[in-house]
Amino acid sequence: MEIDYSNIKVIGFDADDTLWVNETYFREAEEKVGHLLSHYETPNKIDQELFRMEIKNLPTYGYGVKGFVLSMIELAIELSNGRVSNEIISKILDIGKDMINKPIELLDGVEEVLKTLSKDYRLILATKGDLLDQERKLEKSGLLEYFHHIEVLSEKQEANYEKLLTHLDIQPSEFLMIGNSLKSDILPLVNIGAEAIHVPFHTTWQHEKVSKNETNGLEYKTVESLKEILNYIKTK
Repeated sequence: MEIDYSNIKVIGFDADDTLWVNETYFREAEEKVGHLLSHYETPNKIDQELFRMEIKNLPTYGYGVKGFVLSMIELAIELSNGRVSNEIISKILDIGKDMINKPIELLDGVEEVLKTLSKDYRLILATKGDLLDQERKLEKSGLLEYFHHIEVLSEKQEANYEKLLTHLDIQPSEFLMIGNSLKSDILPLVNIGAEAIHVPFHTTWQHEKVSKNETNGLEYKTVESLKEILNYIKTK
């Protein structure tokens, strides 16, 4: 069934792994911390325990690099029974600083899509993560001029999006969300009556994965690249 986007007035974009590379750096950091802590556990076990620690700490630290670093440090203390060296803690902090200072690598076609759509639609950025870090990445990306509104959400659930749409003074049927995460960018929007387009990234954080049962019967489009959405959204 073809989805009609003719009623859309505002288009929302996720940031990390939709506009620029992000998750790849977390996977690289996990490998580094696995090596640093290999004296205490196997890499596979460290991965499992780090994910457990991140999920446990989400209500306290939220999303983003800073919370990730704190979780890595807490895990190092836990796995070592408090004997982890200052040198390893310092190296974990360096991993985090390196992540924050990574250059912004835009995904294919991002600027072309934003430039084209911004002529006919109000574009917003709707992302999770640390406010300072996301603002820094957006500034470094060179994409700020295309967005009418920037929203850094603590969570991307139905209630968060409903509040955002109220702030934007639009109906759900007038909003289209574009992102790489089915859990955060697609399902909540479809559930409140908005439109959504899924642009998968090659790697997904375990916390963002959903089962096929969760997507059964829901109408949304999946495209292989961001540029492909221009085939479906009308522009002048």
